Amino acid sequence: MQVFMHIRSLTLSSFSGVITACLSVFLMAGTTMAAATNLLIITVDDMSCDSMGVYDCPVPDTTPRMDQLAAESLRFNHAHVVVGNCMPSRNVMWSGRYPHSNGVEGFYQVPDATHPHLVDLMKQAGYFTAIRGKVSHSTPYHPYHWDQILDADSNGKQFALKDAKSYGKSAAMGIAAAQEAGQPFCVMINVSDPHKPFYAQGRNGTVVDDPHVPSRVFTAEDVSVPGFLFEDPDVRQELAHYYSSVRRADDCVGEVLDALDASGLGDETLVVFLSDHGMPLPFAKTQVYHHSSRTPLMFRWPGKVAENTVDTKHMVSAVDLLPTILDALKLSVPDGVQGKSFLPILEGEEQAQRDFVIKEYNENSGKSRDPMRAIQTQNLLYIFNPWSNGERVFATATSGTQTYKKMKQLAETDPQIRERHEVYLHRKPEELYDIVSDPDCLHNLIDSPAHTADLDFLRTTLDQWMVETDDHCLIAFRNRDDPEAMENYVIQKEAEAAQRGRKKKDQNGSSKTNQKYKNLISMQIVRSDTPELQATVQIKHKIPKQLGEQKLHVTLKGGRDQKRVERKVVSVAGTGTETVEFAIPESLKDDVISCAVFVGEDFQHNLQHIQSSQVSPE
Repeated sequence: MQVFMHIRSLTLSSFSGVITACLSVFLMAGTTMAAATNLLIITVDDMSCDSMGVYDCPVPDTTPRMDQLAAESLRFNHAHVVVGNCMPSRNVMWSGRYPHSNGVEGFYQVPDATHPHLVDLMKQAGYFTAIRGKVSHSTPYHPYHWDQILDADSNGKQFALKDAKSYGKSAAMGIAAAQEAGQPFCVMINVSDPHKPFYAQGRNGTVVDDPHVPSRVFTAEDVSVPGFLFEDPDVRQELAHYYSSVRRADDCVGEVLDALDASGLGDETLVVFLSDHGMPLPFAKTQVYHHSSRTPLMFRWPGKVAENTVDTKHMVSAVDLLPTILDALKLSVPDGVQGKSFLPILEGEEQAQRDFVIKEYNENSGKSRDPMRAIQTQNLLYIFNPWSNGERVFATATSGTQTYKKMKQLAETDPQIRERHEVYLHRKPEELYDIVSDPDCLHNLIDSPAHTADLDFLRTTLDQWMVETDDHCLIAFRNRDDPEAMENYVIQKEAEAAQRGRKKKDQNGSSKTNQKYKNLISMQIVRSDTPELQATVQIKHKIPKQLGEQKLHVTLKGGRDQKRVERKVVSVAGTGTETVEFAIPESLKDDVISCAVFVGEDFQHNLQHIQSSQVSPE
């Protein structure tokens, strides 16, 4: 009241002066108040941790810009993603929930998702949100309500996925749009490399012209062959394409960081960098091995996080990213988040209960269900594979690579590679590896008496995690000594995947399936876009004895209209798995495909007809 009376007694001119003075003080205070921290997230696609220089890459000079970022950051030596394939892995990162909890277990939309995503939380906090690359793979459904998608220039022309300069342009666009809106930014730049197609690698491993040339091109003589693969000229050549693509990813990262520097906001921005999983070659991608999940996780935060530091003590997981980022930006972490903030580590402190990570895998982009669960400490890795029954072949995204094809060829004459090929195809229900002495996971210690106590601890801890997160795989895990129980679990999950992907009616509006024989066949389709355009269809059949031999009519369809591309007919009887391969026409390189199968002499009198969901290019 005293202040109010004092103002009333002022003359108009003096009152105006007071207002001006107060406004001046307010504005000056505003300039000295800490502005909201911006967030720049950079991911690379399909890059193994040890492909980066500071993570002991055996190939010199692969990642100079990433290494420079590491020199300005805190990096983790024991960071892991949860899943070894893209869409499930990224949805873990930005939901803070495991796949069986957030619903994104494979490559499909989850339109009824109710959990808050990074986009929701940042927008609620007043941030401008923008994304480049992996747009449909970074949220539970698409389109999602990002403020801006940075995949095209200001004229609407789509940027090339492998063009390094375009990533800098995208970052600059997102930052500028946030500034124009008067908001702090949350910009996510998802670099396409080193995801296939690799630099200059054509079909059948040929070298082709590539307009997007990295700042350094590696040769077969330059590279080193990972211990989980094998020495061979074809393998070396594919690795040369891979490491050239790693260098191109490094170029992209450099362009993004240059754009941030040019904005003048580098000192006010938290930069988070990681890869979504390991290299797209056998025993890495779509697996839960050590090199499948280990990621080069780095945080650059000027004035907040110590530069050029390495955390070698704590194990952190991608499921922890969302709560850590929210905690760092002083935003509330919503209920239901399963990850745990490791902000104390960023601040130079120690954090208890950081001695293991959990990993899981459920389904590939072709809707094939091959569930796995794993727990890893700094010393040991335990893997549970309920899908492994000695007959089922693991469906992985790496079977179309030149490396796999050479492994399959050499397995016919080389006993050592034959043994490795058998692991690739069928595995064992349980695996145990000493990560310190065997990071390539070559020697399964599951039957080692010396590791009995360790194995008991890992199994018990994994069981507890399954209970805490309500994991549907628990029933199989607790019946791991009962092959029939595990098989029933996997069959149930395969049926759920098939039901989810099955259309309500056939493209041609055909009659309903003969219900008497509805379980004769099930199908999995795997698409390989590089180095060859190929679709591999695995058809499991259980033909009753009274039906004798039956024909399977397998049809590949493609494009928006899902027109027939090719049909193949094979004869089967009894129980087994039939594999049918199709060459995908070049015209469908960037389009969806699907497959239909029916049992019988003709469609009108078929005993069962099934249709896969549409499979997009990876």
